[in-house]
Amino acid sequence: MNGSFPSGGFGFGSSGGTGNPLAGVWEAMDQLRTAFDPRPNATRVSRGDVRAAVLALLAEEPMHGYQIIREIEERSGGSWKPSAGSVYPTLQLLADEGLIDAEEQNGRKTYSLTEAGREATADADGKPAPWEASASRSGSHTALPKAGAELAGVAAQVARSGSPEQVQAAVEVLADARRRLYSILAEK
Repeated sequence: MNGSFPSGGFGFGSSGGTGNPLAGVWEAMDQLRTAFDPRPNATRVSRGDVRAAVLALLAEEPMHGYQIIREIEERSGGSWKPSAGSVYPTLQLLADEGLIDAEEQNGRKTYSLTEAGREATADADGKPAPWEASASRSGSHTALPKAGAELAGVAAQVARSGSPEQVQAAVEVLADARRRLYSILAEK
């Protein structure tokens, strides 16, 4: 989250001056989406992390490039998804260094460690895998944005399809949630 929340909270209960009771909900939804957008705070990793992750995965089993990308994303809990533009050049570099071999299987290049590659990964034994370091850097901070986004989604659904009474009840629940979240911060 790149800044602070508005001083008046998320605008719950306000009508935005339009006379439309949903205007405050839509304003709040926009603020929630902005606050919990994961892209501005995406975990940045170094080129060496991509290299180490590729070697660690290939030490387990041969894989193709897209598999490597998916495995890193899955093992990091979604906090790190390397781009093809970082994985494939790394694979080429490792092949040039003689640490991996590429073999064509079912129309895809499958990469596996060479003997030199196995020796290189043995040196890394005992160190946390790069995706573990990525997940620990983001830590529990990934759970809160996910919960906020889920809350924003259900609030939007109530705003779209709920009766006026349901919308008002949802506004009250969200206002209470906001107060309770501030009280958590006040406990420091």
